Amino acid sequence: MKVLVVGSGGREHTLVWKIKQSTRVKEVICAPGNGGILELAKCFPIKANDIQGLINLAQNESVDLTVIGPEAPLVEGIVDEFEKSGMRIFGPSAKAAQIEGSKAFANDLMKKYNIPTADFEVFEEEGKAKEYIKHKGAPIVVKADGLAAGKRAVVCSRIEDAFDAV
Repeated sequence: MKVLVVGSGGREHTLVWKIKQSTRVKEVICAPGNGGILELAKCFPIKANDIQGLINLAQNESVDLTVIGPEAPLVEGIVDEFEKSGMRIFGPSAKAAQIEGSKAFANDLMKKYNIPTADFEVFEEEGKAKEYIKHKGAPIVVKADGLAAGKRAVVCSRIEDAFDAV
């Protein structure tokens, strides 16, 4: 089996490293990859969000399975597009990836199905968010909606820090 791993970070490096250990896998390639991955697999300079470019690569390289590392191409529908092309791919559909792609969507889903989660509110306006923070007090966590590579949740021990995060 030939496997394509999509992405260029530590997560993808680990995926390549582990997938290569399978006796069923004959070759692993990666796009775009990084210096560490290059020591383990052939890398192709195709960005993780270039869905058609990745489909073309998978077809041209006779890839049996594609594994997606980063969240952005999942949210953009890479799995749906690969499946439309008849290619095997591991990852959630664009609809399912909304859970990772939108903090508001994920929290609304948890609230709807009584899945325990912290209290939350979603705001479009800075002033209303700050009113909520004043009412709730600190400590409080401020998160941006959408993909942020795990870097947009701010734990605030003071109200002023929360205002700055907003």
